[in-house]
Amino acid sequence: MTAKKLISVVTPCFNEEDNVEICAATVRDLFERELPEYDLEHIFCDNASTDGTVAVLEKLAGGDRRVKLILNSRNFGPFASLFNGVLATSGDAVVVFLPADLQDPPELIPQFVREWERGTEVVYGIRAVRQERGLIAATRRLYYRLVRQMSQLDVKPNVGEFQLVDRKVVEALRKFDDYYPYVRGMIAACGFRSKGIEHVWHKRERGVSKSNFLALIDQGLNGLISLSRVPIRITLLAGFVVAAVSALGAVIILVYSAIHFRQFAPPGIPMLTVGMFFFSGIQLFFLGVIGEYVAAIHSQVRKRPLVVERGRVNFEPAQRSP
Repeated sequence: MTAKKLISVVTPCFNEEDNVEICAATVRDLFERELPEYDLEHIFCDNASTDGTVAVLEKLAGGDRRVKLILNSRNFGPFASLFNGVLATSGDAVVVFLPADLQDPPELIPQFVREWERGTEVVYGIRAVRQERGLIAATRRLYYRLVRQMSQLDVKPNVGEFQLVDRKVVEALRKFDDYYPYVRGMIAACGFRSKGIEHVWHKRERGVSKSNFLALIDQGLNGLISLSRVPIRITLLAGFVVAAVSALGAVIILVYSAIHFRQFAPPGIPMLTVGMFFFSGIQLFFLGVIGEYVAAIHSQVRKRPLVVERGRVNFEPAQRSP
């Protein structure tokens, strides 16, 4: 009798004691009810939670060996922790990201699996409707459009890491060496046959989101820089435009000062004042853009470990069910 195929589900978490038990039970019941022909491996990647999350997870893992834990030594950020968890999977297919708060609906996983059975190697969820405030939703839509326009890859709009990928995709991801993995972009870079399924992104019901405004900006900048060279080329174009406009402005001020000699201001003062403030702002902007790339290069070449783990639970080799 052939062994069952294994589906891995990865759930990163940080201070999610109100959600992890419900998340694990929901996934377990879903597989027993709709995917009984598959084995389950549910990996929780804890980013050094300071509440009772680890205690809840250890209790879950003690009662069900299908629940596996990766306990990080400190908070390494959501993307590094997630990518480390994906690389630790052993499934024939992997649900790259299922949030502990279940904002992306686990009920979509059986549809992902059926599409994968038909030969699709990447099945991704499209957040067609977002149950969140209008300004944040509008900002996200603008960002997704910006990333797609500026990227050299076909990064689908309204698509996050809630995806099911074939084992060969995970093995391709293993070849990436990135200090700040932008996982959805890396999956897109791999290619492979893909298909999207629309769903509703639900509002959080329990607990508080750990993604504050500054964290979202950091993640957004990482997405732009890791996928595209367009920002630095924009600065090159902007520099040329500023130089041309400045030259034109200098001519206008020269002509005006000649006509209204010493009436407008002492010679050279208007041009110096405008030029000083204008070019100072432009230089700071350009230095900021270049600095983002330099900082990314600096972090990459130092070769620090992606994640340092304090320990793992239930990762001993186990026989699959017949």
